[in-house]
Amino acid sequence: MLYGRSAEISALDEVIERARGGSGGAVVLRGEAGAGKTALLDAVAARRGAMRVLRTTCAEPEADLAFAVLHQVLRPVTGSLDALPEPQRDAVRAALGLAAGGAGDRFLLGAGVLSLLVEAAAPDGLICLVDDFQWADRASADALLFAARRLGTERIALLLAVRGDAPVKGVPLTVDVRGLPESAAARLLESRHGVLPARVAEELVKLTGANPLALGEIAARLTPAQLAGREPLPDPLPGGVRLFGERVAMLSAAARLVALVAAVEADLGLVLHAAGRLCAEQAVPPGAEADRPSPSGPGTADPEPAGPGTAAAGAGRAALAELEESGLAGVSGTSVRFRHPLVRSAVHEAAAPADVRRVHAVLAELTDGDRRAWHLAGAALGRDESVAAALAEAAERARDRGGYGAAAAALARAAGLTPDPRTRAARLKDAAVAAWLGGRPGQAESLLAEAREQADGDAALLMEIARLRGRFELNSGSAAEAVRILAVGESLDMLADAAEAASYVGDTAAMVELGRRAAAHPEGFLRDAVAGIGLTLDGDAAGPVLLRRALARADELEEAAEYLWAAAAASYLGEPDLATEMADRAGRVARVSGMAGQLPVVLEFVATAERIAGRLARSRAVSEEGLELAREAGYENTVAAHLANLAVLAALRGEEEDCERHSREALAIAVPHRVGLRVGVAAYAPALLELCLGRYAAAHDRFRAIVAAGPGAGHPTVVWRTAPDRVEAAVGAGDERGARTALEAYEQWSVHAATAESRALLARCRGLVESSQDAFGEALRLHTNPFEAARTALLLGERLRRGQRPGEARAHLRTAWETFERAGARPWARRAQAELRAAGENGQAPPASVLGALTPQELRIAGLVADGLSSKQIAAQLFLSPRTVEYHLYKIYPKLGIGSRTELARLVVLRKAPVAGDGML
Repeated sequence: MLYGRSAEISALDEVIERARGGSGGAVVLRGEAGAGKTALLDAVAARRGAMRVLRTTCAEPEADLAFAVLHQVLRPVTGSLDALPEPQRDAVRAALGLAAGGAGDRFLLGAGVLSLLVEAAAPDGLICLVDDFQWADRASADALLFAARRLGTERIALLLAVRGDAPVKGVPLTVDVRGLPESAAARLLESRHGVLPARVAEELVKLTGANPLALGEIAARLTPAQLAGREPLPDPLPGGVRLFGERVAMLSAAARLVALVAAVEADLGLVLHAAGRLCAEQAVPPGAEADRPSPSGPGTADPEPAGPGTAAAGAGRAALAELEESGLAGVSGTSVRFRHPLVRSAVHEAAAPADVRRVHAVLAELTDGDRRAWHLAGAALGRDESVAAALAEAAERARDRGGYGAAAAALARAAGLTPDPRTRAARLKDAAVAAWLGGRPGQAESLLAEAREQADGDAALLMEIARLRGRFELNSGSAAEAVRILAVGESLDMLADAAEAASYVGDTAAMVELGRRAAAHPEGFLRDAVAGIGLTLDGDAAGPVLLRRALARADELEEAAEYLWAAAAASYLGEPDLATEMADRAGRVARVSGMAGQLPVVLEFVATAERIAGRLARSRAVSEEGLELAREAGYENTVAAHLANLAVLAALRGEEEDCERHSREALAIAVPHRVGLRVGVAAYAPALLELCLGRYAAAHDRFRAIVAAGPGAGHPTVVWRTAPDRVEAAVGAGDERGARTALEAYEQWSVHAATAESRALLARCRGLVESSQDAFGEALRLHTNPFEAARTALLLGERLRRGQRPGEARAHLRTAWETFERAGARPWARRAQAELRAAGENGQAPPASVLGALTPQELRIAGLVADGLSSKQIAAQLFLSPRTVEYHLYKIYPKLGIGSRTELARLVVLRKAPVAGDGML
């Protein structure tokens, strides 16, 4: 029976009731050892109703075994794997060891775990209980937490019990399990020991902090006279902070030996086998109070394992029986479980280090694979290459299954056991990569710094380490530092990385230098792209030729990173529409590649493409997805990119507070990290807001500041891409000279552009500066981007109306109004509407985009339905379950007044404007 936990039970009941109704979620039960977290999980399981329950307890000995917890949680529901999308199904099967091959990206695996839990939740819901989550292996924890953050529309409640302040990333709801209220603590004592004098009960509650475990254990060890208050309570109380140390010491030598084996390896068969052998070695009969087994090294030859029925096996079983009778541990299925984790701690503390090593040595002979590798490491005394190699092989297996956290831990331990400094450095470097892929950038940087110290002058290894340092800096640190680190390399790949970093900083001089160095390499797509950008920035006529040659190979490209280089090439040619097409291709490749870790970065450019095309809701959906993934991956600079894009979108929608907030948050990352590209976009957002609201002078001042910003604080691509806005702001502010200067710079940048949209934007700028109706007309004929066409139509309509030609103005203004309304660009829509009324038309407002009623997630799904994807294929791309996709579809249909996928696809296609944009801003 639970005492004094009504508030905690009520909070957990609320989580479960919401899950039962289709609004799932996760909650952390946090408290010190013995506070009653397990009892609360027991109570939840008992109150489940018709909901299914999956439950496991994490074991500290398995904390380094990749997917150990996930295997325990999902084993009862693996029969539902065939319902998953193929990439998710294969990832989960590989992780659980049910199929050969790799689990791939950790995001993909997390989505597979989510999908399998959703299948398990049908039809009545699911409660998933994980006790002692602080000891979950990293691979399992990552996958479960990925799922936990995406339970909002599922009938799933995930409860994670955690000791102390162990971090649980991304689960904001916490139920604190503290000491019992004084009255409840008194009732607990009374239920076990009868009515105690108030003074005794109060003192026990005070001295134990009302911890239920401490109350029970300590009160059980007091004498009747002490409990009755006839004798004073001992000082200190028996058991102290460890509670179980004295009880462990009271066990016989054989039972202590079994307890030590169980503290290292929970499997019942292994415990009995190893304990039997160790008892036989030391001739310790059950119940004997002989000295503990004397240690022997891990290389000592041992007799063959004692078979069933031998005296040794019998000794092990008898010792296990004694351990169970003591109440310290028990057999649960095929495992030996301690009554409480503190018992295991007490067993470890009571054992000599040599005893622990000997237990590991015996277990290493009885196990294989990852378990054997870790037991060998536990038995090792000093550095040992054979043990280090076994751990490195275990790391490779974990990495192949997607267990990057486990791989990092195994490689770091292997490095510590490696005698050769260079091999040690290589393993530390590999550990850093695994930690990075596992979303732990801080650990990755620490391991890489250690690898650099151990490299012992190995030039090739040091260069490899330098490249990784540069990539880490570019993703989450200083982009300027990334340039400095990467620029020392001479390989084309490293020069390309350095040029990419320089492009993020906005360091034109560095990009020129790196481009010239890249030009010395043999011809190829990457060489032409990197060299072409550098030479173009330097004014060398060979640059655009190289960029054209690189783009001519676009149909041969396969990787998302290559398409991003193609987008950059098109951008530096001044062709925003082609750049956006390349960014869109990069996004499609990244979603189906199985290596979704690169997806947050790719989505920076996809979101920009959608925004530039005027598909503001789609851009917002992509950036919100990218922002979530970037935060999970620890890609700080990508977080800034998505925040900056969201700031620009807020400006276009006229949402001043959101614009300011997103811009401020982006700048807080991008400025100290010297990511000039993202600083420029974040600064562009408030400038665009001023322009949208017709505050031309303020907009003009902000645009001039963007032009004046140097590397790390601004970016030439931002200056070029915002030139049409800058020209409009200068004209509106009455700065004719500033408008002409901006136009001349834009003409110079666009001199090599050949696409229709690039020429349309240039014509619009000329129309503004020269007040030329013909130039506006040329722009309207050339536009392939409906949103930019609407902006041109608004500018032309305003001039016609003010030139006393309202009849000609109305058609242009009406087109602009309708386009802006559908896009959700409210400030421009209001401006077009006001101009249209002034031109003599008071017609009804155009219907808002029907797709505007959809949430960002629903909009993403609708777009993929329009592309012809099935629910399983959509689930695979968006890291959802097929059931979740179907759930969203059945919410979409009534919102749009339709009833089928065919109607949805038709509706989306009709409203899908051609993609255009720069792909770089």
